[in-house]
Amino acid sequence: MNASHLTRRDFTAGIGGIVLAFSLTPAALTQQAPRLPGSLQTNRMLSAWLAINADGTATVFTGKVELGQGILTALAQIAAEELDLPLSRVRIISGDTGRTPNEGQTAGSQSVENSGTALRLAGAEVRAILLDLAAKKFGVGADTLKVADGVITAADGRKVGYGDLAKEADLKREATGKVAPKPTAQHRIVGQSIPRVDLAAKVTGGAAFVQDLRLPGMVHGRVARPPQYGAQLESFDEAKVRAMPGVVALVRDGSFLAVAAEREEQAIKAVEALSASAKWKAGPALPDPARLYEQLKALPTQDTTISNKEAPLLASGAKVVEATYHRPYQAHAALGPSCAVAQLRDGQLTVWSHTQGVFPLRATMARALGMKPPSIRCIHMEGAGCYGHNGADDVALDAALIARATNGRPVRVQWMRAEEFMWEPYGPAMTMQAKGAVADGRIVDWNYDVWSQSHNMRPGDPDGINLLSSWYLADAKTPGPARQAGPPNYAGDRNAIPTYDLPRQRITHHLIKDNPLRTSALRTLGGYANVFAVESFMDELAAAAGVDPVAFRLAHVKDPREKAVIEAVAKAANWKPGEKGDGVRGRGIGYSRYKTVAAYNAVIVEVEVDRTSGRIKIPRAWTSVDAGLIISPDGLINQIEGGLIQSASWTLHEAVRFDRSGITSRDWASYPIMTMPDVPKVETVLLNRPNDRPLGAGEASQGPTVAAIANAFAAATGRRLRELPFDPARVKAALA
Repeated sequence: MNASHLTRRDFTAGIGGIVLAFSLTPAALTQQAPRLPGSLQTNRMLSAWLAINADGTATVFTGKVELGQGILTALAQIAAEELDLPLSRVRIISGDTGRTPNEGQTAGSQSVENSGTALRLAGAEVRAILLDLAAKKFGVGADTLKVADGVITAADGRKVGYGDLAKEADLKREATGKVAPKPTAQHRIVGQSIPRVDLAAKVTGGAAFVQDLRLPGMVHGRVARPPQYGAQLESFDEAKVRAMPGVVALVRDGSFLAVAAEREEQAIKAVEALSASAKWKAGPALPDPARLYEQLKALPTQDTTISNKEAPLLASGAKVVEATYHRPYQAHAALGPSCAVAQLRDGQLTVWSHTQGVFPLRATMARALGMKPPSIRCIHMEGAGCYGHNGADDVALDAALIARATNGRPVRVQWMRAEEFMWEPYGPAMTMQAKGAVADGRIVDWNYDVWSQSHNMRPGDPDGINLLSSWYLADAKTPGPARQAGPPNYAGDRNAIPTYDLPRQRITHHLIKDNPLRTSALRTLGGYANVFAVESFMDELAAAAGVDPVAFRLAHVKDPREKAVIEAVAKAANWKPGEKGDGVRGRGIGYSRYKTVAAYNAVIVEVEVDRTSGRIKIPRAWTSVDAGLIISPDGLINQIEGGLIQSASWTLHEAVRFDRSGITSRDWASYPIMTMPDVPKVETVLLNRPNDRPLGAGEASQGPTVAAIANAFAAATGRRLRELPFDPARVKAALA
């Protein structure tokens, strides 16, 4: 498949995963001091966030990183707004263990909520410090001064710039969190659609990604992977590979086998020769794909009831509905395979990586390599694709392991397409079972069970090394255990608790402890599958009750913001109460509040079903979103529409294929995704809440979209699809 026909999903990336917080302050200090909002709590010094420079510019530091979601632009807007500086005089530095605050992972759609909150408050406090310095200089009250574009003006016309006060401004002090930020009515930069700072190089062919990084003396590395999970290296032809043109190093450590060469094509030829000669002892068999969900449910689980309300069942003659839904393993499938550059010189290791968490990666690499964390510096560079925990962290360790053998020369390692598909962590396969009852147009009982493997096997686990190559070293490491995540972010049970008014409910998460296929964070974690199941079941209950799906939802919401979002999308789509499909065309709705604490999002899609080929097309979609205070309208639209397109691709096409001996999805033919001609026309309605805090929105639309597609198909055909993806074979089977 030609890359030009692929969807734009790789350029509107959001982030899947949960945040692991790591404090930079002593525990006792954090416990005794007042709690500060956002990421100020664990990074309390103003100097960790901002610097005022002698030329009147400001440098902004953030531990969150750009993953295609436009976050650096949004954070720069927030800082510039509070500092009263033009955006052109604000420079932002992100994700560098040598320079920025530790904010754990960039994940869970929490960058604006956490880093943005910290920068808003830090910016307001730094501005107040500068005003106080100017007031002392002029001998006037700070409240008599005005500031604009980094220049403070007294009533008598005297002026002083931020740069003139830079030396006196002591920012090596703890933030108080007590200086009030600007009222939203005074915003000039926040709330505007600003051109993104990260796009210029991407659209002009510049060096935009870590894949583009070239350092003096750099060599190219490749790893010879086993043929399947857990295989062990027995032998290989070392002499042949060492004699190949350009080879500068050959590394074997247990079953880790790699090569470095002067040129990339030389490294590729060398690793192909390594793989051809290598003999491996087979690893364990994978599950039977034909019995996947049955076999996963039979594995040991940790069961947790996450919601239990036992209102009396008063209704008589209630209609009972039961349904089971399935989601397969799904890949991140980034257009650009994972890449990293590493250099070991004088005992100091520097790694350039598109990791989502430079500090967790540094800590885990230190343990894997037997080094101290201060001896490693991790610097974030964007990668061409993300969506959660893909191969970015793994390839960073690959590069570091090879760099130990190249005598100080930097090593660039880029995975191959098949390597990316076969070895990255997948979004877990899941099973959702629902049983409910309706009477008099209302839900009177709701039981829901979800089975899922771990959605968080990122670096940073205290009890394991979650880096691929570390498991194949002579001193083999082991991954961390599967864990329940818990509120407010959850994991496999994310969005399993509906926000609807359900006075009688029982919701149970069954965490599968084993990992027959490698899994971790894929965008939305369990939210995509749970909203698919919950919102499909809402339509099934609405049908049993004989109530229009939109009206049925509105009858079960109490939060006025939920009501407004559902009504807004229905109005935009010109929804007709009780509208019916015609056997080929139909429309459906999906709704959720992401993680039950973040952005509100509703989606309506129109589908066309080709009953001969089994293909589903989505000509149009409508969506509405309430993300609180909007920082960048264009950025928010990109996130919602990008997530909708990605969800449509997951829903109609994507599933990791495998057999008992290994992964068989190795290219775009065996792992198809949505292509440009199939992208729907999308209309997005933004509900701005300027007096409310910003809410994470990067992963809000995936769940509502899959549910809307499922419900639209049912409306069009009268048949219900409950297993993803809705590929032609599954569609034709449902219609037969």
